Amino acid sequence: MKAETEITQARSRKIWIALIVMAVIALVAAFFLDQGTAIWINAHSSPELKRVMRMVSRVGDWPAHMIAGAIGLAIALAVGSKAWMRIFLAMLLALALAGLTTRAMKIATGRARPFVKTEARWNGPQLSSKYHAFPSGHTASSTAFFVALFFARKKIGGPLLLIPILIALSRMILGAHYLSDVTVAAVVGVICALLAVHWLYKIGTPHSAIEGRG
Repeated sequence: MKAETEITQARSRKIWIALIVMAVIALVAAFFLDQGTAIWINAHSSPELKRVMRMVSRVGDWPAHMIAGAIGLAIALAVGSKAWMRIFLAMLLALALAGLTTRAMKIATGRARPFVKTEARWNGPQLSSKYHAFPSGHTASSTAFFVALFFARKKIGGPLLLIPILIALSRMILGAHYLSDVTVAAVVGVICALLAVHWLYKIGTPHSAIEGRG
């Protein structure tokens, strides 16, 4: 039994190392592809597409996610489901962590948005939203929200991961963010979801519902 446990732990460490390496490669590649991706999107977008993406972006902001999470939490409370109460709390906590983290990063880095005409892309601490491109708050918040659900209920959360992907695309199509902005935001969102789920699991009972059922 001990040998099996050690093998499982070693395998888990290898998987995490592989995921971290892949994330680093994706981040580096995203920065190199920023300009090329922006040019391609501008060449292939249309007013109609931007109109649709503007609606997606508006719905995909954090208030809509917070309302959805609050409604879910209220329903879980009403029916007395402790499992889903923990899940929705994890989703809301992940959402809040992602929002606070990206806000701090935006202000600190001062990256100009793609539509801003300036030679300096990184300008240091800035309060103007024109210099809050890095990272994408929409993407980070949505990713954190739905990845937290995915960790708790994979069959339900898996298909819903398409939502943050669509939101990330909408932010690039609208010229609000570069590829690297949404890529970093997605990583931030996953980390916030991990922290939220782990924290609620630790303070919960040993038979907590947040166990990542497949």
